[in-house]
Amino acid sequence: MSTRLFVASLVLNIFLIGAVAGGAGWLIGRSGVGYSLESAGWQLPANDRKAFRQALRDVRRESRQIILDGQQARREAANLLQQPTLDATALAAALERARNADATIRTRLEQRIVEFAASSSPEDRKLLADALLRHVGRQRPPSAKNTP
Repeated sequence: MSTRLFVASLVLNIFLIGAVAGGAGWLIGRSGVGYSLESAGWQLPANDRKAFRQALRDVRRESRQIILDGQQARREAANLLQQPTLDATALAAALERARNADATIRTRLEQRIVEFAASSSPEDRKLLADALLRHVGRQRPPSAKNTP
């Protein structure tokens, strides 16, 4: 086997091993995702899960223009960042518009979740609460960062 072929084979094998390891890491990392109130809906019983997801879809549909405005503001910010001379004022304004759109959508989603929870059974509310606690539990408390 020639040296060039051996080196090419070695590089290809290292690349493939890296790709497999990266893909596995990505999949493992995703398994811990989803401990928010919004994702808690997946743990509800089938009928309640369907109603929960429909309520959130309705919010997104009703808020479509705000979502589009936020996306446009992010595109404007990205465009401003690519300019030879940075217009910091325009960049800050675009980012503020994007942030305001995100906050509006989040507020609407959370309000709809509150409305859903108000009409839900204690068991369904417990599932939502458990999801919130799991989300909080994934974060290290400030005091734990300083301990060995």
